[in-house]
Amino acid sequence: MSVVIKTTNLTKIYGNQISVDHLNMTVNQGEIYGFLGRNGAGKTTTIRMLLGLVKPTHGQIEIFGENLFNKQKEILRRIGSIVEVPGFYENLTAAENLLINAKIIGVHKKNAIEEVLEMVGLQHETKKLVGKYSLGMKQRLGIARALLHYPELLILDEPSNGLDPIGIKEMRRLIKTLAKERNITLLISSHILSEIEQLADHVGIIHEGKLLEEATYDQLRKRNRKYLEFQVSNDNKAAMLLEKHFDTYDYEVHDDGNIRVYSHLGEQGKINRLFVQHGIEVSKIMMSEDRLEDYFTRLVGGGTIG
Repeated sequence: MSVVIKTTNLTKIYGNQISVDHLNMTVNQGEIYGFLGRNGAGKTTTIRMLLGLVKPTHGQIEIFGENLFNKQKEILRRIGSIVEVPGFYENLTAAENLLINAKIIGVHKKNAIEEVLEMVGLQHETKKLVGKYSLGMKQRLGIARALLHYPELLILDEPSNGLDPIGIKEMRRLIKTLAKERNITLLISSHILSEIEQLADHVGIIHEGKLLEEATYDQLRKRNRKYLEFQVSNDNKAAMLLEKHFDTYDYEVHDDGNIRVYSHLGEQGKINRLFVQHGIEVSKIMMSEDRLEDYFTRLVGGGTIG
C-alpha cells in the first residue's frame, strides 16, 4: 500500500501561538482517514498547509511521494478539496456553476459535469437554482466541484458540519461510495466522533496542535475495553459499595445515574443483588464496550469534543 500523504514534524506558529506542533501524519492510498479533534485543535490549519494555502513554519509535506513545495502545481492538480462552506452563484443552476469552474481549471472532458452530478446524487436537480438548494445539497455540489478534474485524493474539512440527520446520512453514503467505487483516497476532518466511527479506516487524533494517536480503526477497537453498565438510583452509594464489597476502583460514574464497571465482568448478578440489598434501584444492566468517544475523552484528558 503506497503512502499518499506524509508529514514530518509539520509545524505552524502564529506569533506566540503554536497551531500545529511537529505533526507526523501518514495517509495510505485508498483509505478513508478520519482526522479528529475539537474545534481549534489544528485540523483546518493542517489542511490548509496540505493544500498549499498556508506555508509551514517548520517541517515537510510529501504528497504522492513528492515534496509539496517543489512540485505544488502538479500535485494540486491531483487533489480535490472543500475547506469551509462551499460558495456558489445562487442565481445559477448546479450545471451552470460547474461549467464556470470547469473552464477556470481547464476541464474539457465531455460529460464531466453530468458524471460528477450523478456521483453526488444531484443528476435530477439540474433545473433548480442553487439558491433553492438545502445545505446538504450545497455540500454535495461542493464535492461535485472538487471531483470535476477526477482527483486521486479528496480532502474534506468538516463535510457534515451544520447538516441535519438526513444530510449527514447522505454525506456518509457519498463518502463511502467515492472510496469504494472510485478508489479515491479521502482525508476527512471532523469533530463529530460518531460520523468518523462509521466511516474511517484510519484515525488520527489531534489535540492542541499535537497528533496524540494515529491507528487503524480496527486497532482502536481492540484497545476499547468491555464493561458492565448499570443505571442506578444512587450512583455515589453504588460506587462506595463496589469499592467496599468488590475491592475495585475500576469504574466510571456517568450522567443520569449510569455507572460503568470495567472489572468483574460476568458478575452482574452479584453486583445487582448487592445494589438491591442496599436499597438501590437498578433500572438497566447491560454489557457494552467503549466507543471512539470514550477513547478520545481518555486520550485528551476529559471534557467533550466540539
